[in-house]
Amino acid sequence: MIHILKLIRWKNLIMIALVQYLIKYALLLPFFESHGIVTTLKPLGFTILILATIFIAAGGYVINDIYDIETDELNKPSKVIVGKFVSEKNALYLFIILNVIGVGLGYYLSNGIGKPGFFVIFIIASALLYIYSSYFKQMFLVGNIVVSLVVSLSILLVGVFELLPAITDTNREIQITFFKIILDYAIFGFLISLVRELVKDIEDLDGDYKAGMQTLPIVLGRERANKIVFILSLAPLFAVIYYVITYLFKQTEVVGYFLVLVIAPLIYISIKLFSAEQKKHYKHISLILKLVMLTGMLSMLLYKFILLK
Repeated sequence: MIHILKLIRWKNLIMIALVQYLIKYALLLPFFESHGIVTTLKPLGFTILILATIFIAAGGYVINDIYDIETDELNKPSKVIVGKFVSEKNALYLFIILNVIGVGLGYYLSNGIGKPGFFVIFIIASALLYIYSSYFKQMFLVGNIVVSLVVSLSILLVGVFELLPAITDTNREIQITFFKIILDYAIFGFLISLVRELVKDIEDLDGDYKAGMQTLPIVLGRERANKIVFILSLAPLFAVIYYVITYLFKQTEVVGYFLVLVIAPLIYISIKLFSAEQKKHYKHISLILKLVMLTGMLSMLLYKFILLK
């Protein structure tokens, strides 16, 4: 059982569920009375949304490991699960089951709120994760962009299901305002994920090269890739600084949170990227990026202080 949990990246799934939970219960519901926010999903419906998302994400992790057996044996042999602890055949069955459940829940939920067209989102997410693992991952930059888009989609999904179906002529402005806030978080998630994916490509350069991949550091070389990732790492940094200056600068405590737990780590990441050379350096940077993703998303807990002042 422990190997199955590792295969589906249970820690990452908890992170996905936490972010979606924060959007609903920290960003939207506190403003039901004060700002007139209207949400669509009852607790059961929201639970189904989270389950649909994490089942599809779990399936994505499984199929990725199935296609990555060769490269994982070179890059991280101690962490290989498929072929050692779980047969490739059983892993494929698990992928199919997870996707059928995830897409099925998405279909049920979409029809339940009277928006059957929303079901397409789950189909697209499932298909993208499969194509990413089987084809896009080997292509120059395409795989990195696709997986980052799926990460941002998991964030935006809450806004799509909670806010858009409940829009009326009287609440349109406030619904769209909060949807834009969720969109900002989705963009942040995309940027952090993109930088992290490229950092992992540099970390896994040797194994990916032997496996015939066409990642950024393989096509352009490690030094050039390092410079490009360094420049890209400035994008989320400048985006957060702009956001804080534009919307939050009057809230001293909130500004302090972003300076210490988001902006400072992003500056640290850029500095470390500028001088990174060894595999352990990139592994460390990847971990810090993951933590910044968490602290960035936890900032949603501050909105009740921002918007009620």
